[in-house]
Amino acid sequence: MKKEQIILGIDPGTSVTGYGLIHTQGTQMKLIKLGVIKMGKTDDHPMKLKKIFEGVLDIIEEHKPDFVAVEAPFFGKNVQSMLKLGRAQGVSMAAALYRNIPIVEYSPKKIKQSITGNGNASKEQVSAMLKKLLLFKEESAYLDATDGLAAAVCHFLQKDLGDSGDKKHTGWKAFLTDNPGKVIKP
Repeated sequence: MKKEQIILGIDPGTSVTGYGLIHTQGTQMKLIKLGVIKMGKTDDHPMKLKKIFEGVLDIIEEHKPDFVAVEAPFFGKNVQSMLKLGRAQGVSMAAALYRNIPIVEYSPKKIKQSITGNGNASKEQVSAMLKKLLLFKEESAYLDATDGLAAAVCHFLQKDLGDSGDKKHTGWKAFLTDNPGKVIKP
């Protein structure tokens, strides 16, 4: 049986940064916490970055995660927005590095694929599947929180698949068949 781990997932944003924490042991995972770090109504970008750094550092100090999984910024048309998101991601990563916690990045498409089986799933579909996987009902006013949680769950699923030896799966259905108890089927 694998050791217990805590994984922090982060969905960086310059207005709202979402996060989720899961506890894993062997092939089981359970929700610890999900939430958001809100930047408020300031236009001072450096102060927003400071708030993200401090918020992520506070979460790390409280929960002592073993890994941090971060959603990578997607490529958009607005270069300035991309730069700001990249900075938000950077300060989130810097907080983890400050406490010597390993970091891994996943694209939004990879996260959606690992959670729902569809890389083009909506945020609402990801949220609904996470509720089924982790058996929770609480609603967040922000889908950013479940996006952060999805990054953590994605890391757990990817890491576990990588540690499973030579077994390769041809699709989501094959994975479910080969891993009873890993996820709750809808």
